[in-house]
Amino acid sequence: MDLSPGGFLAALPLLSAARTRSISAENPSGERGGGARAEPRAGDPAAGLGTGWKVRPCITLPAGQTTELASITGAGQIQHIWITAEPRAYRDCILRLHWDGEAGPSVEVPLGDFFANGHGLRYNVNSLLVAVNPAGGFNSYWPMPFRASARITVENQGPEDLGNFFYQITYAEGEVPAGAAYFHAQWRRSDTTRTRPEHVLLDGVRGQGHYVGTFLAWSQLSNGWWGEGEVKFFLDGDGAQPTICGTGTEDYFGGAWCFGETYSTPFLGYPLWRRAEGEVPRHGLYRWHVLDPVRFAQDLRVSIQALGWWPDGRFQPLTDDIASVAYWYQTEPHGPFPVLPPREGRFSR
Repeated sequence: MDLSPGGFLAALPLLSAARTRSISAENPSGERGGGARAEPRAGDPAAGLGTGWKVRPCITLPAGQTTELASITGAGQIQHIWITAEPRAYRDCILRLHWDGEAGPSVEVPLGDFFANGHGLRYNVNSLLVAVNPAGGFNSYWPMPFRASARITVENQGPEDLGNFFYQITYAEGEVPAGAAYFHAQWRRSDTTRTRPEHVLLDGVRGQGHYVGTFLAWSQLSNGWWGEGEVKFFLDGDGAQPTICGTGTEDYFGGAWCFGETYSTPFLGYPLWRRAEGEVPRHGLYRWHVLDPVRFAQDLRVSIQALGWWPDGRFQPLTDDIASVAYWYQTEPHGPFPVLPPREGRFSR
């Protein structure tokens, strides 16, 4: 399993002792020869075909309960996660990933936001690490190594059972390089203020690692341009001033001059701009630091400012609603995550 940047193409022809496994509703354990075992019942579409056909392609997530999607023992690496569900699941359901028996999750993110679909909305994303294809096919290609075990759950915090939940988790069983760090992702949401128009994407990270991605779901609560704020990385004991400081929101996401249109590319994108009748303007943006990871040795804090313009040409602090997902790799153990807001605290305006 080659984890080096760009290494997947060079390694593609090489033979490996790793063993490919895949977990889905048709093979919940991922075990060898464990697929397509469900027996059709009267009234099932496969009732006339028998075992071995499309009998159990999806599951139902009970309201108020956590469902285990995958429980893997041994060393390996998750290579691809595909999920599709109704849009009401995007903020109602929480995706969690645990490595090596840890008590707290290394990934804890609302389902849609993990796949760069924010605000509880469905829209396409055409990038290297995350692809969302018509109509709502969520794909993640983040490499996720583990050494002893991996556990993936989804919690339905909505008031109703959620049917037609489809998923497939493909992984390789095999040795993990000694230098491979663990994948993490964390969701945060805040309303910026005039006195401190800053949204914190990540804080409290301790240990060695590298930051690899940002997704923002930005709700604009006033008219006009909203993206003059800078993204700042505070590394390894930085105080009030960051080591890495960007020049503006559209600049960080690879655009320029207030964007002007949406786009979706392998590493950077602005796939969502929406202002329907009766709604505030809403934006979705991503940047994957695949070829330019932000490396830290001891600690990390990441923030973004919310700035527009006053009519006289001065920067205007904005009171906007910003939700984010930060993606990074680090050594374990990781620091505690902030408590996720309850379901009503995740509704979009």
